Amino acid sequence: MSSKISIDPITRLEGHGRIDIFLDDAGDVKNAYLIIPELRGFEKFAEGRPVEELPRITPRICGVCPEAHHFASAKACDAVYKVQIPPTARKLRELEYSAFFAGDHATHFYILGGPDFVMGPDADPAVRNILGVIGKVGLEIASKVIQQRANAHKVIKTLGGRPTHSVNLLPGGMSKSINEEECKEFEEMAKFAVEFGKFSLQLFRDVVLANKAYVDVILSEPYKLDSYYMGLVDENNKVNFYDGKVRVVGPDGKEFAKYAPADYLEHIAEHVEPYTYLKYPYLKKIGWKGLTDGPQSGMYQATPLSRLNASDGMATPLAQEAYEEFYATLGGKPVKATLAAHWARLIEMLYAGERWLELATDPEITNPNVRTIPTAVPSEGVGIVEAPRGTLTHHYITDERGIVKKANLIVGTTNNYAAISAVVRNVAKALIKGGKADNATLNMVEMGFRSYDPCFGCATHALGRTPLEIRIMGPDGELLQRLTQNL
Repeated sequence: MSSKISIDPITRLEGHGRIDIFLDDAGDVKNAYLIIPELRGFEKFAEGRPVEELPRITPRICGVCPEAHHFASAKACDAVYKVQIPPTARKLRELEYSAFFAGDHATHFYILGGPDFVMGPDADPAVRNILGVIGKVGLEIASKVIQQRANAHKVIKTLGGRPTHSVNLLPGGMSKSINEEECKEFEEMAKFAVEFGKFSLQLFRDVVLANKAYVDVILSEPYKLDSYYMGLVDENNKVNFYDGKVRVVGPDGKEFAKYAPADYLEHIAEHVEPYTYLKYPYLKKIGWKGLTDGPQSGMYQATPLSRLNASDGMATPLAQEAYEEFYATLGGKPVKATLAAHWARLIEMLYAGERWLELATDPEITNPNVRTIPTAVPSEGVGIVEAPRGTLTHHYITDERGIVKKANLIVGTTNNYAAISAVVRNVAKALIKGGKADNATLNMVEMGFRSYDPCFGCATHALGRTPLEIRIMGPDGELLQRLTQNL
């Protein structure tokens, strides 16, 4: 009997999952699997509902990024009713979404992903967290993170009606406009977001890039994947979170596909394995080739790093400067180092702040015309936005009364499932030898999936606990070592 290491559940993510690592008789890794044990369900919940209710129902999938589902769902409803929203409604939607992105990226970097770098991958788990980060870089940073998140939630509450699980988007536009006073407040918050983005990038330079050991980990072979990259781009192929076409580039950085949301089924299919409830999306024109990378594999990634790789740049000046520095430092496009997604995430956070500021100072943003009443017979529609964790697709089919007959959701983390699994396997094979794995080693394995900021609450639509027990079993099934956390 081969021995087995289980990390169950994995930590510092949203949702629940486990990693099973299988060893040979020498104690080296034969294979590793990321397993998601909860059943998906929201597609079935949607059936039989009036389609205009789904922008209020689907955000309940997740309390971390409900805005992503709210916006993708609303865009799908616009398409179902074949309605064009007014220009001000589009700008207000993107303003709210930019604020959401700025707050969400701050959460991941400082609380979920950042502690691995600020404190070190092998730091004591007791300090490898946000409190340890604050202790190392100073209390000032905590107040900045809290302010960034508070500002984002204030914008969402003002426009969305609630600080989470917004209710303001309707087929055809928005439920409310904003006045000059609210606009001015948004402008001041956006200025803070820009400064916070600049501050965070400098912190990354000072703490991570200035530490050769950290850079060596980022660029190490186990964390590299030679894959395709996906992201939403505008008409100039610049990164856009809210609208545009989906662009896919290959491992060579050249454009492989570019498609409108309505055409996603021509390009994306999903593979099912019996050991997990989460599907494996892949590029249909290449096909499913398993958890392998390279141009012959249909595996792709949809992350902050992927969005930068799939684009020709950022649409705001400071983010564009950071984008150019990123590729100059890491050797050009595409960057294949999975852990570089943390740096890419900070570039996106700066872009979100700049775009928020641009929209808050747009003279049209206070125009009260924010909705076009739908008049067409509903039928079918697809809405796509970039969630912080990847490209998010909502696809609804209704009858002539607007009652949902079928719904399909491909969530950001779902796009990345194959890539996450491949990275976890590669890191485990590189680091676990002779059946020995301490907390630091297993954290390095977890860092592989953590760079994706995975939301298995979204991807599987169920939430789990965060205690950890690791059991290392010998070839005969005997328990060799037991490590626990939060039990």
